[in-house]
Amino acid sequence: MSGFVHLHVHSEYSLLDGAARIEALVETAVQHGMKSLALTDHGVMYGVVPFYKACIARGIQPIIGCEAYLTTSSMQEKGSRQENPTYHLILLAKNQQGYQNLMKLCSLGHLEGFHYKPRIDLEALAKYAEGIICLSACLGGEIPQHLLHGRVEEAKASALRYKQIFGEDFYLELQDHGIAEQKRVNPMLIELSQETGIPLVVTNDVHYVVPEDASMQDVLICIGTGKTVDAEDRLRIATDQLYLKSAEEMAKLFPYVPEALSNTELIAAKCADFRLEFGRSILPAFQPIPEGLTSPEYLAVLCREGLNRRYASLPDWESPAYQENVEQRLQYELGVIDRMGYSDYFLIVWDFIRFAHEHGIATGPGRGSSAGSLVAYVLNITDVDPIKYKLLFERFLNPARVTMPDIDIDFSDVRRDEVIAYVVQKYGMEHVAQIITFGTMAARAAVRDVGRVLNVPFGEVDRVAKMIPNQLGITIEEALRLNPDLAALQERNERVMELIHMAMKVEGMPRHASTHAAGVVISQEPLTHYVPLQEGSESTALTQYSMENLEAIGLLKMDFLGLRTLSIIERTLAWVEEQHGLSIDFHQISDDDPLTYEMLSHGNTTGVFQLESSGVRRVLKDLKPSVFEDIVSVVALYRPGPMDFIPKYIQVKHGEIEAEYPHPTLIPILEDTYGIIVYQEQIMQIASQMAGFSLGEADLLRRAVSKKKREVLDEEREHFVNGSVGQGFSPEEANHVYDMIVRFADYGFPRAHAAAYGVLAFQTAYLKAHYPVQFMSSMLASVMGNHRKVAEYVDASRRMGIEVLPPDVNESGVLFTPVVKDDGMRAIRFGLAAMKNVGTQAIESIMKVREERPYDSLLDFCRRVDLRVCNKRVLESLIQGGALDSLPGHRAQLIAMLDETVEAAVKWRKEREDLQIQLFGFVEVNNWSIEYPDIRPYTTTQQLEFERELLGLYISGHPLDDQEELLSSLELDRFVDLTEAPDESEVTVAGMVVSVKPISTKKGQMMGFMELEDRVDRTEVVLFPKTWERYNAFVEKGALLVVRAKLQQQDEDFKLLADDIAPLEAGAVQALLRRRKPQPQPRREPPARTAGGSTTPRAGASAGAAQAPSAAPPPRPAAGGAAVRNTRAGQRVYIKISADRETALVLEQLKSLLQEHGGPMQTVLFYEREQKAIALSEGFNIKPSPVLFRQVEALLGPETMKVK
Repeated sequence: MSGFVHLHVHSEYSLLDGAARIEALVETAVQHGMKSLALTDHGVMYGVVPFYKACIARGIQPIIGCEAYLTTSSMQEKGSRQENPTYHLILLAKNQQGYQNLMKLCSLGHLEGFHYKPRIDLEALAKYAEGIICLSACLGGEIPQHLLHGRVEEAKASALRYKQIFGEDFYLELQDHGIAEQKRVNPMLIELSQETGIPLVVTNDVHYVVPEDASMQDVLICIGTGKTVDAEDRLRIATDQLYLKSAEEMAKLFPYVPEALSNTELIAAKCADFRLEFGRSILPAFQPIPEGLTSPEYLAVLCREGLNRRYASLPDWESPAYQENVEQRLQYELGVIDRMGYSDYFLIVWDFIRFAHEHGIATGPGRGSSAGSLVAYVLNITDVDPIKYKLLFERFLNPARVTMPDIDIDFSDVRRDEVIAYVVQKYGMEHVAQIITFGTMAARAAVRDVGRVLNVPFGEVDRVAKMIPNQLGITIEEALRLNPDLAALQERNERVMELIHMAMKVEGMPRHASTHAAGVVISQEPLTHYVPLQEGSESTALTQYSMENLEAIGLLKMDFLGLRTLSIIERTLAWVEEQHGLSIDFHQISDDDPLTYEMLSHGNTTGVFQLESSGVRRVLKDLKPSVFEDIVSVVALYRPGPMDFIPKYIQVKHGEIEAEYPHPTLIPILEDTYGIIVYQEQIMQIASQMAGFSLGEADLLRRAVSKKKREVLDEEREHFVNGSVGQGFSPEEANHVYDMIVRFADYGFPRAHAAAYGVLAFQTAYLKAHYPVQFMSSMLASVMGNHRKVAEYVDASRRMGIEVLPPDVNESGVLFTPVVKDDGMRAIRFGLAAMKNVGTQAIESIMKVREERPYDSLLDFCRRVDLRVCNKRVLESLIQGGALDSLPGHRAQLIAMLDETVEAAVKWRKEREDLQIQLFGFVEVNNWSIEYPDIRPYTTTQQLEFERELLGLYISGHPLDDQEELLSSLELDRFVDLTEAPDESEVTVAGMVVSVKPISTKKGQMMGFMELEDRVDRTEVVLFPKTWERYNAFVEKGALLVVRAKLQQQDEDFKLLADDIAPLEAGAVQALLRRRKPQPQPRREPPARTAGGSTTPRAGASAGAAQAPSAAPPPRPAAGGAAVRNTRAGQRVYIKISADRETALVLEQLKSLLQEHGGPMQTVLFYEREQKAIALSEGFNIKPSPVLFRQVEALLGPETMKVK
């Protein structure tokens, strides 16, 4: 038989409807022997580029299309779908003109015709019909709908109308999926073809690759519609025939219309001329250019001005050699930029950066390799001197490797949109768009989505999802391999097997489209010449091609990133100028400021850019940075892989060991990093120094070896060694250095990026060290929507000795603000916008009215503010949150008199208006006064609970304050640090019990859940029956406890499984830290309660002399740390050592780690190269903890330490 081509095909980009992955579609078409394949997703062209590439790679012809939505009225009309129905229509691009018209139509549907669906109308269709083939579509098409409803003449008229628009390129489409309506309509379509002369074509409405995937499509549709598979009112597909059938299968279905089958090949032949171009640069031209100048000439003029501004005042500029070096570098860069055709690109970036600076919008010092460009520096695009910091231009723009330049710009996150709006205004809405990105179903999300759709009980779904390791990018297949318990559960539970099997099918498929956080694309011609668009946010369109696909077709993309740190710096500088009269210019501040480095050396880096994690704080304490280079190195080294070299870096810095250099000639390159290759630029410099490579060639070497392909490594080795020998080095020396390059290529970090981020780290550290109140106020203002972060930064402020004051209607601003108290001390005042229930309009009213004079009483406040926006709920929140504490009366009194006060204020206003007393100069009609009721103030506990509810934290005190001395003497884990700790770590925490919920298990045993809160956060603690039996006497609301528990990581949170509990009292806590997990033994009576109640310390009460449960086993010697791992019989710690980590240095560091964490559990080393396990002697028994897990994984890599 003749061939067949599928012309009606949906991929995964028909979101939550198409169940066919592009690669599988193309591969199956190849297996069927097909020479061509079309893609026609619903109303979008998301998958065009990957589909085209996949087809070309497999040697078949791609046909680009779309299943459009058509309205026969105007697409601007938004009436009901019954009165104004939407029909389906298949459109295929014959050639380049057809492709551009298809993109225009697809864009119009989204930007102008969207109403439930992206609709086009007949006018648009006729306008952009050139180069397009049209098929009448499935049963949802206009013509089939007329025929099904007996409107034969309307069907004929519609068919002739399409024929008039498309001529010989319009076809009536036949489908047969075993659906009754198709059986009815197909004979009528054939008859219509005979009457009108319109040719027929056969299609299959492909939505999945094989018949077995019909259930997968069913699940996707349910996910999209929020239904379960057994819901009676859900959308059901009445066939399982929507798969990619073979030519033979299609021939068997349509033996009576052979011409309709052969027409598929005819249509494919009509589309054979279309080519999608890759590898070109579609760059816009900058305007305006001064008359008489070209873009390269204008760029050179601007750079000359910038060079004088940046360098003329420097002492080094007086040196002719220095001047010559800078001048030569500038001329070289300008020459490369000109030859590569990127002068307009730099001018465009310079222009919007100039706009930002002129309008006071903060920009970052640089990001990525662009900070290595002198041109970018003198244009003020970046703020890191590439001469001073030895940065390489070739790492950014390599004349030996033609790639698009990539300048990512950080803007203040609160003003980024102003810059994008400027770009849109300058180049036009048709030329600027933001970039689409797709949210995909990750492993855990796929399990949860599928579980909900299949009606699997929530507990079971939750259990399976939590058994998938919480690792970025992990797949279900990998999870089954890594977690034997998950694999075993799947084997023994048929429902779980079905759940996992279906979740694996949908895993990784796009779930929704959204806007990329930073990407913006600018074009010379209207964007619809190159890419289809859809509605974005705030009047800026959105590309339908993702970032990598835009780059493939040559469009210029730029990253406009919103960086919170810039807003923090901006606010801090404004407050410093306002309160100290100082205008800080970081260009005038030395980067060796002693106070800044003293603070860094103590690890006091909460809020410091890139340096605030607990792990980095430990590194800083050990390193004790003293120069800017140390900051840059920490930014680069504190990542998986390079972490291995941090101990050596620290030892060399402090003179404990000598730096080792692979060859004396490399000392100038490696001396700043103590002989360690830290940066990618160092690899390039080594290749240039030893092998005589140009820096462009050296960059190609760096990129090549990082790919770790054996043939490439061997080829580059020969190139490097030969070049080095030619420079006078021995083959042994050259091979030794090349091995180092290969080893470090994966770990190397762009020095330009590290230096730029080091600048931000230094600036934030400087501000925190010199202006801590203003800086921490700004930090708090930046996280007001996140109660957890607010609590963390309030706690950090207090540990710095900074008082954080409650909100105040007479002093608080919208944000947290730095204030000066009556005693002259500086403090931070809580922002009104951080209060629950207090909205923007209420804040505006409060702040506007007080400009006249401060409020002096509750009555005065209620009289003057707008009670329509400051309603009773707002007033109660202000009182109970402490915002009226500066007025007469305590909080309980103000709440008690609130109703009467509001009523009096309303009455006063009414009489004032009725009598128009302002005309007579009276102050008021009656001398209203409200008596303060004689009632007790709130208890400390009540007041703190109101604050926690309304502010997200305790502000006037904390339940743990009475135990501060004891807490500071213990090495306890903080909740805020546990989100990054390894799953199943043993931790020891302290906090107040917020709530308790005892329950009975199926076996009739009692267990419980309690919510525990430290100074920053809350978490759930589970007490299984044995733990509940032993310790429930202590577990009551308000109790202050220390809990030793196993950490269980969840999707984005964690909970604790309690093993041991003690009251927060010195003796009881020390007993807890000494004892092992209790062994089963006969229950004894819990400690008797005194007449005053519990023996457990409580919030607002003295700790007393509470004792540990008498059932506790005899104590054993303390293990020396805050957390002792549960040591069940047979448990051991397994540490995996991969082949590339099996070095003397690494093993020596591991030995030291084990000796520092002595404990009860045996250690077993597993050598991956030899597949051999070695159990160590008791001298290396250890106590696992989150700290040790982090240190071992930093040394050996992720997932290298397990407890079994």
